[in-house]
Order: sequence, then C-alpha cells, then structure tokens
Amino acid sequence: MKDLISLETIESKIFLVRGHRVMIDKDLAELYEVRTKNLNKAVSRNIESFPADFMFQLTAEEYRSLRFQFGTLERGAHSKYLPRVFMEQGVAMLSSVLKSKRARMVNIQIMRAFVKLRELLNTHKELARKLEELEKKYDAQFKSVFDAIRMLMTPPPDPGPKPIPGFKP
Repeated sequence: MKDLISLETIESKIFLVRGHRVMIDKDLAELYEVRTKNLNKAVSRNIESFPADFMFQLTAEEYRSLRFQFGTLERGAHSKYLPRVFMEQGVAMLSSVLKSKRARMVNIQIMRAFVKLRELLNTHKELARKLEELEKKYDAQFKSVFDAIRMLMTPPPDPGPKPIPGFKP
C-alpha cells in the first residue's frame, strides 16, 4: 500500500493558508480518484462533520495567490466556485464521508505526510533550543558562529509572485 501514493507527492500538495497546513479539494479529489464536484457534494451532504477548524473555503485573493504556486492551469481547469481547503482533521473526516477503500488507504498516506511534516517542524524547534543553550553556555567569542548558524536556519524571505513574462507597456 506504500506504493499507492508517495509521501513526497502528498507533501507537495500541502500548502500553508491562514497559518494552517491544508490540502485543496481538487488535489484531494485527484488522490482519491473522484471528481472534485463529487467530493464537494459528499462534503455538502455531511457539512456538520466539517466545522471551520476542519475545512474552510478560500477567498478569491487566497486562491489567486495559490494559483501562482500551481503554475499554469490547463484549458477548462478553471472552476466557477472557490475551492475548499481541508486541514488534517478535515482530511481524516473525508474518508468516513467518501466511504471507499481507496479513500481510507489514501488517508493513511496523507496522515503519514502530516505527521512527517510535524516531526520536521519539531526537529527545527529542538535545534533552535539547543543552539540557544550553547550560546548561553559559551562566551562572546563564538557569537559570530552562532549568528552564522541562525542565518542558515532562517528560511529565505518569500519573494512574492514572479513577474509575468511578455509585453510590458
């Protein structure tokens, strides 16, 4: 079952929106091998199972921002509805709503991906804590070393959307 979908494939479909790690309805439908429309119908029929801390709908601005990350959409890939996004608990709830063997097996892989991401974040926090302890323990002669390590640990700033190539007036 591990060959079903790789963790890397799932991780590439997890985005950070409003401070939450989420998956988009279209990507989940693709993983479950169902149409997005059918996934959303199942959710709508069981909407009481998806409170705001499990799932929410993107705003137009959030969707535009995410589309820059997707790249170019294929012809006909536009939807007239704003996508829903599901947090980890919402994804877990989807398997009970969809009720297929594939949904259960894909959910297992998705839960593994979320756990792996959480472990990576905890490792980063632990490393920062240990660095701080070392800095307190040693005197100022190692300050430049600690500053250099902190710079390596800090992610680069988000450059924002890439400029669109082509004619500019």
